[in-house]
Amino acid sequence: MTRNSLSVRQRNTGLIATAAAAVIFITPFLYIFFMAMKTKKEAALFLFSWPREWHFWSNLTEVIMARNYMLLLAYMNSTLITVGAVTLLILFGAMVGYILQRRPSGWNRLIYAGVLVGLMVPPAVVPTIWVLQGLHLFKTLQGMVLIQVAYGLAFSVLLYRSFIATIPRDLDEAAIIDGAKPLQIFVKVILPLLRPVTVTLIVVQSIAIFNDFTNPLYYLPGKENVTVQLTLFNFQSQFQSQFNLLFMNILLVTIPPLIVFVFFNRQIVAGMTAGAVKG
Repeated sequence: MTRNSLSVRQRNTGLIATAAAAVIFITPFLYIFFMAMKTKKEAALFLFSWPREWHFWSNLTEVIMARNYMLLLAYMNSTLITVGAVTLLILFGAMVGYILQRRPSGWNRLIYAGVLVGLMVPPAVVPTIWVLQGLHLFKTLQGMVLIQVAYGLAFSVLLYRSFIATIPRDLDEAAIIDGAKPLQIFVKVILPLLRPVTVTLIVVQSIAIFNDFTNPLYYLPGKENVTVQLTLFNFQSQFQSQFNLLFMNILLVTIPPLIVFVFFNRQIVAGMTAGAVKG
């Protein structure tokens, strides 16, 4: 096989893969967009078709104003939970990952095994609710932040531990010779080098926490604690469903994570490949 024919084959394969990915990922978004623009009667047909009448502004205002502007409250609650949880995940994940990687011991092996167990074992809802009630954190945003941290900490620790393993120990030794203390080594030497993996963790965990549906449903009941995913119940009930407003709500909930992913896509790839290059 000649070099030209090989390049043509690779180009055609790339074009086919790109077209298939576009169909798989763009088609559902277009369906949501078209359904969000339709009237209630037309949306009830569930047809993938161009809207006969565009009702963007009326559907948008109705969704935002539904149940005394519940969507705006949900955005605020979801943002607070996401920012608080991701901040703690970065802080604790980096510190624990650093200790596990740089100071091997019997206790660290036991802690590492516990991290793996936390990553594999599914959470138990009822005991978790009992613990939150005992701490007086049930039905509170603070409790929801701690839940997200507990569920995502194992992944964060493993991610940081793997990345720190690629950083030469010579940097630690040089800082020790200069008189730096352990905390100073972590803050001034190691932490600035963790920027690629930190950006990756921010994007991945913020999208997961912002889009979380089950955990707020279990641990954060109450209208005042509603999150963006729970607002989908506003337009779907046992006796009546407004699918045009439901899909408009889905569109509004989907746009922020989509924007984050589009703008930080290169940073995610850089964070995933930086460790491989250093290793």
